Amino acid sequence: MKEQIRYLRRAEKDDALALAQLINLAGEGLPLHIWSGMAEEGESVWDVGCRRARREDGSFSYRNATIAMSGREIAAALVGYPIGAEPAGIGRDTPPLFVPLIELENEALCTWYVNVLATYDRFQRRGFGTALMQEAERQARAAGLRRMSIIVTDGNERAARLYRTLGFCEIEHRPIVKDGWDIDAEHYCLMIKNI
Repeated sequence: MKEQIRYLRRAEKDDALALAQLINLAGEGLPLHIWSGMAEEGESVWDVGCRRARREDGSFSYRNATIAMSGREIAAALVGYPIGAEPAGIGRDTPPLFVPLIELENEALCTWYVNVLATYDRFQRRGFGTALMQEAERQARAAGLRRMSIIVTDGNERAARLYRTLGFCEIEHRPIVKDGWDIDAEHYCLMIKNI
């Protein structure tokens, strides 16, 4: 079988469903868990994910996404953006599910944050993740940043191994607050790379 042409491109609004699916893969089911509580009348959880992906602003927006293509098929996606110099506040009304993630992001100030890196199963082990992480580093440098960050669960050793291979080091850990989310992991790990 002939190898398909692979390339990267900026995401578009029409990529919303693929972005929603890939962020759910990267988030190990957490996005679907969250979106289930956000659905409006007549909306499915995937409709919520698509609506959020089509937004013009916000961290999970097509504007922050890069798509990896295999021929005419979407194979993988990256969502990344800079974390500023000021820590995000954690108020009494912050859902407990988000607190450890916000705490770790506050440990990664002034970095290029890789929020999502995911590849569809049928395209695994073909170099898409590495290519997208190289693109994330290019974007970080273009933004004038000297560090990159990513958060991974202790249940996703394959991803953590890739990040270590690419030069990321474990910095901080926080216990996962599950709050009804079904995941076979106990801790989040913040990983940072100097570039």
